[in-house]
This record gives sequence, C-alpha cells and structure tokens, in this order.
Amino acid sequence: MIKHSEITDSQLAVLIRSQKIRLAGNIRLKIYGLLTCKSGMRMKRENRVFFTDKEDAIKEGFRPCKNCLRK
Repeated sequence: MIKHSEITDSQLAVLIRSQKIRLAGNIRLKIYGLLTCKSGMRMKRENRVFFTDKEDAIKEGFRPCKNCLRK
C-alpha cells in the first residue's frame, strides 16, 4: 500500500506507467477500485492509497468499489 500523500505526482506517474500501481483506495472507507473510477477521482489526496493488485487491497482489509468493480 502506497499513500498518495507520501509521493509526488511525477513519482505516481512513473509507478502507474510501470504498472506497479493498478488500483486506488480510500483509506477511511476501506474501498478500492480502478484508477479511472469517477468515485475514486473525487476523494481527497490524504485519503487515497494505491495498490498493485486486488489481493494486496483485500489483505489490507479493503472491499471492492460497487461503481467500477461490480460483478
């Protein structure tokens, strides 16, 4: 888990391009979703965290977003 408040925008861009970051989550709500999710784009920087994969997010206690990760 990588906190958005602990990295710069340029570091974030590099991590996304190298696919070390694939999902984003809200640390307060314990919800994770796609980087393109409109709900996720509205959250505050200090609440946003990033994950490599869904297993990493689930291990941290997060649940899937009901907007972008519906089954």
